[in-house]
Amino acid sequence: MKNISKDDLIDFLYEEVRMLDEGRYDEWLALWLPDGHYWMPLEYKQTDPNLVTSYLYEDLFMLNLRIERLNGERTFSQKPKTRCHHVIQRPFIDSMDHEKGEYITNTSMHYVETRLDEQILLAFTATHELKQIDGEIKIANKRVDLVNCDAAFGNIQLLP
Repeated sequence: MKNISKDDLIDFLYEEVRMLDEGRYDEWLALWLPDGHYWMPLEYKQTDPNLVTSYLYEDLFMLNLRIERLNGERTFSQKPKTRCHHVIQRPFIDSMDHEKGEYITNTSMHYVETRLDEQILLAFTATHELKQIDGEIKIANKRVDLVNCDAAFGNIQLLP
């Protein structure tokens, strides 16, 4: 197992948001471990995704369904397609365990999502739990904490 550097982790995170911004969803799904979860808590400092309501808590099966919908030719709510743009600060590397191949990062982001005349702006912190598998970095879990998580939101179509 090779030692992953801080720069490797930071490059991975930049490439992940680029995939989302460019609509390369199948490539993005390939970054995930089969038992991974994408979590967006509803409450500030929420600790449990199962016993407290969340905006989303999706496993790989649900993420695949979301991507199928976004890519679908008969998804009329996506004509024209929703587009997004992430602006990220330089990520912090909170934990590096080379022996286990486990890493935790923390990244502040602004996210813009637009479709037709509608545009939303979200500010959040993303926490990634990453693992090295066969020399590659994979997403074990991703948590997105919205700064204004207690606000009322319309539909968020894509994935911040």
